[in-house]
Amino acid sequence: MKVRVLGAGAGGGFPQWNCNCHNCSRLRRGEVNARSRTQSSIAISSDNENWVLFNASPDIRTQLEAFPAVHPKRGIRDSGIKAIVLIDSQIDHTTGLLMLRESTRPLDIYCSEMVRQDLSTGFPVFKMLEHYCGVNHHSTPLDGSSFTIPEIHDLKFYTHSLKSKAPPYSPHRHNPHAGDNIGVVIEQISSGKKLYYAPGLGEIEPHVFAAMQKTNCLLVDGTFWQEDEMGCAGICDKLARDMGHLPQSGSDGMIEVLKNVPKARKILIHINNTNPILDEDSPERKALNEAGIEIAYDGMEIDL
Repeated sequence: MKVRVLGAGAGGGFPQWNCNCHNCSRLRRGEVNARSRTQSSIAISSDNENWVLFNASPDIRTQLEAFPAVHPKRGIRDSGIKAIVLIDSQIDHTTGLLMLRESTRPLDIYCSEMVRQDLSTGFPVFKMLEHYCGVNHHSTPLDGSSFTIPEIHDLKFYTHSLKSKAPPYSPHRHNPHAGDNIGVVIEQISSGKKLYYAPGLGEIEPHVFAAMQKTNCLLVDGTFWQEDEMGCAGICDKLARDMGHLPQSGSDGMIEVLKNVPKARKILIHINNTNPILDEDSPERKALNEAGIEIAYDGMEIDL
């Protein structure tokens, strides 16, 4: 199984266009040992030719252009992207669908019923695409059961619901539903190797922890270092968990959780521009290194 990190940043990327925080300002001035990052998305394949795209960020055009494996090879209009799995309906994970409107066939999109509703009402991307390539929607299960995707050979996908909030434009923003956010286990059938992908984790529910224990590699939420990070940066008073993200630090943070998953390779993705781990020389980055936790970056490739 081949995994390509197309974008490793949280919403807004790094640096964020209008942000003058400690990280963004130093990156622009060349005063920090850090890499810029586009907004989070990955692609997965078993044959290096046919790929599943997970989320379609606003940076999708740049991300795909930097990834030769999906460039057109078999016709005047073509792509190695055969299907799209949406983790949620957030703007930073779905706006890129509009950039794919030139597709010569309807986009095969796998997502929950809640995400389909959001993208047909509050942010009607699916309705907009009806005027271009169109959409073939496939519902994803919420109980951890599996499905396969045509043209994607030797891979099986298991999806389950995660606790989360729907986006601000969702009709049920203040009434959470199962399927507002999902986690995905991707299994290569021939080898039995598994990847767990969950860029938004606000709580480690029992079924989430069980899925983590059964996988070879974790690619999970690395948005914030600490609970009050946004307040400390002078941006807003929202706490990490209020925004649906478990911080890395603290007695019940992601570092402590991952200590209890000893056999898997551990990688953080969806890193917010305020997170000190972006500075590769920071004590926070050193703490992750010592814990055996990696940080995803744009263009990172993982072979399982």
